Amino acid sequence: MTTTRLLPRGAQPVAATAQLIGRATTRARLALIVLLAATALLYLVGLDASGWANAYYSAAAQAASESWLALLFGSTDAANAITVDKPPAALWLMGLATRLFGVSSFVILLPQALLGVASVGMLYVTVARYVGRRAGLLAGVVLALTPVATLIFRFNNPDALLVLLLIIAAYCVSRAVETASVRWLVLAGVLLGTAFLTKMLQAFLVVPGFALVYLLAAPTTVARRIGQLLAAGAAVIAAAGWYVLLVELWPAEQRPYIGGSQTNSFIELIVGYNGFGRITGDEVGSLGGGGFGSDPGPLRLFGTEFGGQIAWLLPAALLAFGIGLWLTRGAPRTDRTRASLLLWGGWLVSTALVFSVMNGIMHAYYMVALAPAIAALTGIGGALCWPRRDDPVVSGVLAGVVAWTGVTGYVLLERAGTALAWLGPIVLFGCLCTATLLLVAPRRTRGIAVLTSTALLLAPLGFSVATAASPQSGALPSAGPGRAQGDAGAGNRARGGGAAGMLHAPEPGERLVSMLRAAEATSTWVAATVGSNSAAGYQLATGAPVLALGGFNGTDPAPTLAEFQRYVAEGQVRYFIGSGVDLTPNGGSDAANQIAGWVADNFASTTVDGVDVYELPR
Repeated sequence: MTTTRLLPRGAQPVAATAQLIGRATTRARLALIVLLAATALLYLVGLDASGWANAYYSAAAQAASESWLALLFGSTDAANAITVDKPPAALWLMGLATRLFGVSSFVILLPQALLGVASVGMLYVTVARYVGRRAGLLAGVVLALTPVATLIFRFNNPDALLVLLLIIAAYCVSRAVETASVRWLVLAGVLLGTAFLTKMLQAFLVVPGFALVYLLAAPTTVARRIGQLLAAGAAVIAAAGWYVLLVELWPAEQRPYIGGSQTNSFIELIVGYNGFGRITGDEVGSLGGGGFGSDPGPLRLFGTEFGGQIAWLLPAALLAFGIGLWLTRGAPRTDRTRASLLLWGGWLVSTALVFSVMNGIMHAYYMVALAPAIAALTGIGGALCWPRRDDPVVSGVLAGVVAWTGVTGYVLLERAGTALAWLGPIVLFGCLCTATLLLVAPRRTRGIAVLTSTALLLAPLGFSVATAASPQSGALPSAGPGRAQGDAGAGNRARGGGAAGMLHAPEPGERLVSMLRAAEATSTWVAATVGSNSAAGYQLATGAPVLALGGFNGTDPAPTLAEFQRYVAEGQVRYFIGSGVDLTPNGGSDAANQIAGWVADNFASTTVDGVDVYELPR
């Protein structure tokens, strides 16, 4: 069996792949334009209904609009007290947007929506290059309609940039496999290093799959393949390492404290709180000694917490991966179709395995990292199986995929409650009818093709539209209807005291806002309060720096009690705002609690707009 015989109609062999988009038929170009326009519509309409969305990152974008140092380090305030607990690459986009167009909800969220449209387009190009335009189109549609993707591309968490960078890296690996090109492989390494500066070690979950496909399929000797992979690894280190080196060498007293660390160290953040601690659960500084999410296990991604985010076509993708490898079993080592399957299958398997066994903090929106692989495998599997559907085995697999998808959609829609319960029986009935037709009349082409696509996509379409129509806010968004205020369900409930009050930004009243704005001219920080989300609410309302004691969880030793006392003595902080949060640090610093206690013992409070406010001496 040769490579070209394995390619479905519309696929491009290596000699004919250049200028894929330029050579596309008018109908194919129109289909891509419609896909991108519909994706933009889904991601952009009513975009600012979520207000500041994740106020934690919105406050950092506001700070970046006023301070280049805050932009560089990802500070939560323009006076540069402390950074967010992630690398700042995504904030660079948001910060530059606010510098160009001003600070507003729409300006902060717009880059995320555009990243989403670009991700859909880039996935189309990557899949279509070897498996055909129809496969690319189906992959793009599946990605656009994956509920967690709709959520993230309308929100301002860093994951939107992460997804696009990883898809482009996958494209570069595909190009490298064509001719054993070290240039394309090194570029993939640069993109992975940049993705590291977006969400640290999560960016590397795709690396095993990428390395495996290159080792197996690149048309050159084993020694040269290994050497080129080492060069790509060096590119990853260089692309990520320059920033790590910059932070570690910059004098600590001249930069903000590294949020999420206990020692003001970016390296600690990499290996600890945002690194291996997520796997082991040993995350110093988390609240209450617990994480978020359901218990680890093989069915975790189908459970109540994560199923509605990503599981809609997960069974279809896994079956497509398996049947695709079977159909390409006799192909040459360098077969491009099988290389594509291994690329996306490796991405899916390695990432899903890690997400399934993680003992640390695990949020529902992390599932967006699986969406491109699921979408690509669905498109590739459909393109490989559809022309062979007269084969009883293949038609049986297709029917099984559709039926299984219908059952999955029905269960997930039932879990969503009354808002979408009516859709579940329609999805189940449609999928079962379609599965039956695939078995008894597989050669009917157009009618069954349309029916199959509709049956597969109806449930995620309904859930995604409901997600887009539901305003989201808070630190822990979750796809689905009626999820306002970041209510992510059981998967985002805190296990331990104090966390719930740390995850949402307050909306201060007019009197308090006026008081804080009046203090801006004479203070470095108009106020201090425990936790970055609490500080973000006051900062966004006033446009003035607010000191976030203890960072995101309130458990970082920044500032210490002695440092805060010095700030007060120098008149740098005008007010202290009580948060009403009782922190239970998991091995983290108790400095924020100490500061709150010291303020309560030494200064009188006044209730302003329902909040305890302590006036500090000038």
